[in-house]
Amino acid sequence: MRFFVTGEQNRQLLINSLILMFLVYVALLWVSNGLMYFHKMSLTVESVVAFYLGSEEAFTQPRSYQSLLEVTHFHLFAMGMLVLTLTHLMLMTSLPTLMKVWLSGIIYAAALADEAAGWLVRFVDPRFAYFKIAAFLTLEASLLALIVIVSISLIQSRQRIQ
Repeated sequence: MRFFVTGEQNRQLLINSLILMFLVYVALLWVSNGLMYFHKMSLTVESVVAFYLGSEEAFTQPRSYQSLLEVTHFHLFAMGMLVLTLTHLMLMTSLPTLMKVWLSGIIYAAALADEAAGWLVRFVDPRFAYFKIAAFLTLEASLLALIVIVSISLIQSRQRIQ
């Protein structure tokens, strides 16, 4: 009874709706992240190496320290906030604690690895292109998993309210 008198059911419905709208926004971000990656390179080592080290055939220059630094500076903040928000929302789901810990660790590691991989390809060794591809795929898969998990949890929560 207190639940209805205090209006908590309406507040929960509003919060759930806002979170679902946020997840739609994140899903669009997820799609655009993939589109941007595939606009620049593919899942082949050669394309990753050409993107970071330049290509004589395509008349492209290697990525500069300055350009990598600018991208990294923005991504560290933006991806950090995104991952923090998604993992925080995931903590409120009914997943087992161990799965929450693993998913959180994977997505944080994937986000950091994806940022570091370009630097490693450019300034350490072109063979880190394999690492770049794996980091990108892991980041995309873990972002998708969190979007789906939180969405399903919220939809189930809304069905219980109604």
